[in-house]
Amino acid sequence: MSKKAKKGVLLVQLGTPNSPTTGEVKKYLTEFLMDPRVMDIPYVSRTLLVKGIIVPKRASKSAHTYSTIWSSETGSPLMYYSVQQQKMLQEELGEEYHVELAMRYQEPSIPNALKNLERMFLDSLIVIPLFPQYASATTGSVIDRVMELMRGWQYFPKVSFVSSYCDNPLMVDVIAEHAQKHDLNDYDHFLFSYHGLPVRQLGKVDPTGELKCPDFGCDSCKKEINSFCYLSQCYATTRAIVEKLNIPEEKYTVCFQSRLGKTPWIQPYTSDTLHDLAKSGKKKLLVFSPAFVADCIETLDEIQVEYADEFKALGGEEVHMVESLNENPKWIEALKRMVLENGN
Repeated sequence: MSKKAKKGVLLVQLGTPNSPTTGEVKKYLTEFLMDPRVMDIPYVSRTLLVKGIIVPKRASKSAHTYSTIWSSETGSPLMYYSVQQQKMLQEELGEEYHVELAMRYQEPSIPNALKNLERMFLDSLIVIPLFPQYASATTGSVIDRVMELMRGWQYFPKVSFVSSYCDNPLMVDVIAEHAQKHDLNDYDHFLFSYHGLPVRQLGKVDPTGELKCPDFGCDSCKKEINSFCYLSQCYATTRAIVEKLNIPEEKYTVCFQSRLGKTPWIQPYTSDTLHDLAKSGKKKLLVFSPAFVADCIETLDEIQVEYADEFKALGGEEVHMVESLNENPKWIEALKRMVLENGN
């Protein structure tokens, strides 16, 4: 911790189990799914569902999946890349700043990170949730938790939050750069697979209840109606990337993965899209995952293994993935600019 730093930066990622064991995965899933912004149902129902059904049913299988992507040297991929991003940003910003990393769920925790920052008697603090597209269940949950904990501070520095950066030019440049490691002419179709959300959560973002969007966004939505609509931000990210790479409209599809339970989630589902593309004769797919700034279980397993196997079983041949932002210096420059542009 630099004694000279008077400006704080808090990077917050979603979280990861401490180890790929059933017990640690249970702890992680329980904390994650008991968050009322994630599982937005009454407490008693949430407790019965999470602790009585979902976690007992999924923990062992999820632990096995984590073990397949876990490194004996670096551990969790998400943790590894998040730590690298924190270290690289610290180096870029210099000793005037102190950069902390926290996970919304599990370790390193937001409470511990804020304790470290509070001891520095900061002049300012900027919080950057590591989710490009705003959603109440991700960015909203981080901001909620930070504000809750900072109520106990006896002094208050200037505090800023970066709510979204869905079409940040440097971020888009990195995604395009990573995509161009593949021969784009070699693919029949491109998928932009974002993390899903229950449909009901899209409507909740409008506190007035006056905004009417029957299909909850579309590929032409440009965020003027509701700038915090997760779906419209996903489309904004996609538009920026396809424009950069000159991908024609008929060659890409926006879809949503990782749905949970029987309640309606944002569609089209990635799994259903794979079925449709295989049925239409498509053989080679390249998948973008612009909701993730670091490779994790959703990219390294759900896309590269689960969806790839599913597509091949349907008659397809190959599913490749564009790597996440990870350690790309241009992504670190994007984070640096966010810090500087927000008055820190």
